[in-house]
Amino acid sequence: MTTDLTTATPTTSRVLPPGFLVGAATAAFQIEGAAWTDGRTDSIWDAFCRQPGAVLNGDDGSVAVDHYHRYRTDVALMSELGLDAYRFSTSWARVRPDDGPTNAAGLAFYSRLVDELLENGIDPWLTLYHWDLPQALQEKGGWTHRDTAYRFAEYAVAVHEALGDRVRSWITLNEPWCSSFLAHAAGEHAPGRTEPTEAVAAAHHLLLGHGLAVEALRERDADAALGITLNFTVADPADPADPADVDAARRVDGAFNRIFLDPIFRGTYPADVLEDMAAHWPADLVRDGDLATVAAPVDFLGVNYYNGGAVAGPGTDGEPAAPVGGRQLRSPYVGSEQVRALPRGLPRTAMDWEVQPDGLYRLLTRLQEEYTGPAGTSLYVTENGAAYDDEPDSTGFVQDDERLDYVRTHLAAVLDAVQAGADVRGYFVWSLLDNFEWAFGYAKRFGIVRVDYDTLERTPKASARWYAEVARTRTLEGPARPDVTGP
Repeated sequence: MTTDLTTATPTTSRVLPPGFLVGAATAAFQIEGAAWTDGRTDSIWDAFCRQPGAVLNGDDGSVAVDHYHRYRTDVALMSELGLDAYRFSTSWARVRPDDGPTNAAGLAFYSRLVDELLENGIDPWLTLYHWDLPQALQEKGGWTHRDTAYRFAEYAVAVHEALGDRVRSWITLNEPWCSSFLAHAAGEHAPGRTEPTEAVAAAHHLLLGHGLAVEALRERDADAALGITLNFTVADPADPADPADVDAARRVDGAFNRIFLDPIFRGTYPADVLEDMAAHWPADLVRDGDLATVAAPVDFLGVNYYNGGAVAGPGTDGEPAAPVGGRQLRSPYVGSEQVRALPRGLPRTAMDWEVQPDGLYRLLTRLQEEYTGPAGTSLYVTENGAAYDDEPDSTGFVQDDERLDYVRTHLAAVLDAVQAGADVRGYFVWSLLDNFEWAFGYAKRFGIVRVDYDTLERTPKASARWYAEVARTRTLEGPARPDVTGP
């Protein structure tokens, strides 16, 4: 089941750490379909997909890859691949449609899914929010409205009441940067707003909702493992000798990484970020007690990493800095819109994102040293993967050597970070299946399993076969950093 890749990079064979999870991740809106089945109603992404020009080719998630009806097939695939864990999200619009009472039929689907996972020896990792806010809540102000944070905590409790007896690992939010700045400042994600002040308000209310949910779940279940997943970039100054470029890297790090890390782990917003965003920071946004709630202790931090970037100050040639990519309407970097991104000759994926596994190593070791290590919090890479322009053969099989090499080199970077002292306990590839890729519709494929969108047939790609071998042997053949020393 292995796939032979020839590279010029020296390789070494390393055994995965004891207990290290090998998993895969998905998200409800991207795979489930069944958009209005069993009581589910519109989420903000259903509404966004109906906006002309919002999503490439006018694609939507009404069918997606029909995981709602094919979940047993998909769990069987996970079992064949030997996955230890599966990270999925519950749809808020399915569980509490129209901001109304809990929908028993919606929760029953997730109960069946969890049972199927456990019967196959796969650990369920549940993400409560992967961007699918009920449209009814959006019409009341969405994440720009403080009350949404409290509604989120109520939703979290409703899901725990149904699944807490079987699910032990809980993630509150996935990538709040996207739900706030990409969605409310850049306009690229639902609800498609381009108001910087709204983005700042949404970011704080997302964090408040996280803290309220952690407090509520901790009170209900002291033994549950609770965490949050953040997406990260590694911003390097295009010219380390140029003060403007150094400042640009500081600004991106602040507006992307530290604006979430510091409140969660230090109970405060970074002073330089407050200054950068001062013109758009509502005076009454942060109330007494908010930051103590946001900083409620977590057991783990989920790390989503796809790429880093070289950034430069104003007046430098290049594009507006947007490490997440997409058809940006305006800069997501509130107060730092002048920052630019410059190419540096690295390979790129079909998303036009740099391939830079070294950035993941640097990120994990930094998080351990500056944030999670002092807090006694473990790390999991909850998303990492790549989109490429797959070309299936006549049987539907894809020899996706580029994706395989991407995952292999990034997983090697994770093991390097572990060797350097980072407490990383698992890796979830993004994604198990080709799926709806947000504003790109079905044009970008991240899956290690190919989905034929006409027939919905699933076919493991070469990367899936290789990943299964890693899971089976608990061994990685891949490049290692020569400068890492450790146990």
